[in-house]
Amino acid sequence: MDIYQEAVDYLNSQHVPVEVETEPEVLEEDVFQEEAMSCLLTPLQAECLDFPDTPTSCSQEEMLERRLVVLKGILESEEVYLRELDTLLMPMKALRASAGTSQPVLSSRQVQTVFYQVPELRDMHQSFYSGLKARLSAPCQTELSPDLHPQQESAPGSDSRSFGDETHRGFELMVGDLFLKMVNHIGLYGGFIQNYEGAVEVVRKCTQSDPRFRTLAQSMMSSNGSDKTRTKYTLEALLYKPLDRVTKTTLVLRDLLKVTPVEHRDYSVLQETLRLSRSFLSGINESSQCKREVTLSHGMRRQLMRDGFVVNEGDRSLRHLFLYTDLLLCTRLKPATRGKQDQYRFCWYLPLAGLKLNWVADVEQTPDAHLRLHTVRTKMYHLRQQLQKHMRGSRSSALETRRKKLELMLLTHFPDYRLEMHSPSGKSHSLLFSSLYELEEWREAIYKLTTDNIETVPPDLLTLTSACVKLRMTQQPPLHAANTGEDKASLCGTLSVAIHSACGLQEPACVYVCVEVDGYEFHDKQAKTHSSVCSLNPHWDQELTLKVDEAQNMRLLCVSQTDGRGDAVLGKTSVKLESKTLNKRWSRQTLHLGQVEVTLSLKYSSHPLDPPTSTVQQQQVFGVPIKTVAEQDGVLVPHVVRCCVEEVERRGLNEVGIYRISGSATDISTLKAAFNSNLREAVTRLRSAEVNTVSGVLKLYFRELPEPLIPTELFQSLARSLDIQDLNSRLASIMSLLQSCPDANRHTFLYLLHHLQRVSERQDVNKMSLLNLATVFGPSLLRPPVVGLGHDGPAVDISQEVVVQVQVVFFYLQCNNLPEAQISLRHDTDAEDETTHL
Repeated sequence: MDIYQEAVDYLNSQHVPVEVETEPEVLEEDVFQEEAMSCLLTPLQAECLDFPDTPTSCSQEEMLERRLVVLKGILESEEVYLRELDTLLMPMKALRASAGTSQPVLSSRQVQTVFYQVPELRDMHQSFYSGLKARLSAPCQTELSPDLHPQQESAPGSDSRSFGDETHRGFELMVGDLFLKMVNHIGLYGGFIQNYEGAVEVVRKCTQSDPRFRTLAQSMMSSNGSDKTRTKYTLEALLYKPLDRVTKTTLVLRDLLKVTPVEHRDYSVLQETLRLSRSFLSGINESSQCKREVTLSHGMRRQLMRDGFVVNEGDRSLRHLFLYTDLLLCTRLKPATRGKQDQYRFCWYLPLAGLKLNWVADVEQTPDAHLRLHTVRTKMYHLRQQLQKHMRGSRSSALETRRKKLELMLLTHFPDYRLEMHSPSGKSHSLLFSSLYELEEWREAIYKLTTDNIETVPPDLLTLTSACVKLRMTQQPPLHAANTGEDKASLCGTLSVAIHSACGLQEPACVYVCVEVDGYEFHDKQAKTHSSVCSLNPHWDQELTLKVDEAQNMRLLCVSQTDGRGDAVLGKTSVKLESKTLNKRWSRQTLHLGQVEVTLSLKYSSHPLDPPTSTVQQQQVFGVPIKTVAEQDGVLVPHVVRCCVEEVERRGLNEVGIYRISGSATDISTLKAAFNSNLREAVTRLRSAEVNTVSGVLKLYFRELPEPLIPTELFQSLARSLDIQDLNSRLASIMSLLQSCPDANRHTFLYLLHHLQRVSERQDVNKMSLLNLATVFGPSLLRPPVVGLGHDGPAVDISQEVVVQVQVVFFYLQCNNLPEAQISLRHDTDAEDETTHL
């Protein structure tokens, strides 16, 4: 029973009257004769036959044999396409008959909209199919023209396997006129494409509202030829077939022209046909949304959501990743060569249903890897210098090619992050990224589609992969060298970013901020603050410095660290960098990273960049004057002091004997070395260190200062102030001496005093009173002058020295009205604290 009769019977069973039309229809019958067909070629995909890119390297006979293979493939694909068009048209007869009744399934206008231009397309391809089949079936041809071979309506499915003696195929076989005739009528597709969205809208609307139409539209059956099987389609999937078909016409003509000798009489005709086809396709919007989605089965719609280039961890190769609504497809791009367009090869795919995601920061690199990274960056830097000297010279093209290769090597071999994906089926794949911002964009897009996603039937991966060329939205890998020209508004020099604080967290967390810039990667393109103490309102006041070249965008991410669960991005944003709005004066801003707000300051200094260095050596912290450490940190209270204090207050206030009981000397030495080399790593270690080790690091820092926190020249004055009998006078004198201290010394001392007062508030638990704390810290914070080193006064007795050290610190600790410490320098451009919201 044909589909028309099935549709009529169903409508009758639903008591929908059907009027039989008396006027002739486009299709009078649905008879498909059995015929063997290739299951390897999809419609008009002769590009699947992978021929050499240089056809002149083979003999003329081999070229003609390949030409015949291509023509056979085209004929077989035309046969498949005609069957699909016939299946699409079958319901039209019943639906049009129903439109004239009192209970129509579709109105006459809706029927016209759904099947607009489809009969004409079927006639055009039937004519082309019949003509091509006749040419290929002829045993020998000396001169062919449309007049000598009238088009015969040969039904698809008749014998097309006997093509005559292959030795008579050659220059006598001419088919160019058939292709030219078809392309001259390709304008029919223009009307179909313009009407496509309206047709799909009618199908979707009626599928949802009318169960009669839904049953018909979701059970379109097509014969598969000699195997006597039938394929089930949706009506929308069949409507997509012409849209998919027209974009492949140019590919087929290109492949056919490639295997046609220049001396062949078809060559010039095929050239003209290819030109006309390209001209038509140039008017089609390849990025049209209607070409990115199609209903493939009941209740499931596959749509391309995102695509881009990523690095596959397995082979460290660049891959093009396509994210659909139900699966993730990884492909390998085969770039276009002469006479052939870009192609994609299937690598792997993962269903999104139940997919688990996890990302890992800072993929560990060996010392050898760091050396190779420095080597590549150095080569890129010198190539950049040469390119600036030979902007229009003959060498510029070769230099630019070398630079792109080096940038691609940086992208594939030196990533910083890994995105792990685990499927319930046990399959796992990992992707590598150099940018946390890009990783998070992919993770967010995938995660949104994994929720409430059900397992679907595995897709036709070969067809899906071959469709990537027209579906893709990203054409090139993210290489900065691919950008043409230089933007005068871009930044080249030093960009300083002072991260102050954040607010808007939903729960207390240890948080850090990651800053990324684009441009050339001669130096590190990202920097991170240390992890804050667990808080709803984290503070850093940390200055990050980035060397930039042609930077135009800055990206910020706020990331929380949770023990056992890894890092999680709380929010992210991107900011446009413009040299005209940035200068050497700090500009304070507040950025919205989703629900989180981050306050920061920016300044920029333009200058030529120096060559990259092998390692970025952090300046020493221990054993360095506190003024120097504060200046290099860009603060008034050094980070080492603040981080240790915050950690003790987080988990050491109830520790018995805190600051009196020392931690492991080995662990303290390890943390000291970490602070001297990498602040971020040191703070990470600090979070998990034993609390007495943390307190030991703080005491060691003050003990190893070359000059004590309270300057040595104030020792005698402080000792005399202690002898003042009047309490108010003594307080005024001691506070006056404190005000005379340098800024970094004074604010760090005040910061420490407030901390020790908070510790003593728990003395009933930790047994550390103000006097005990003064006894511990006094000798480290205040030291007597050494005779002979700029001191001409009498030597101080050792017993008197200890008493003065303890009593001075104890007196300060007893003050209830100590000034608040200023932790960081002001980063405001003006006197007023203006905040800019971007």
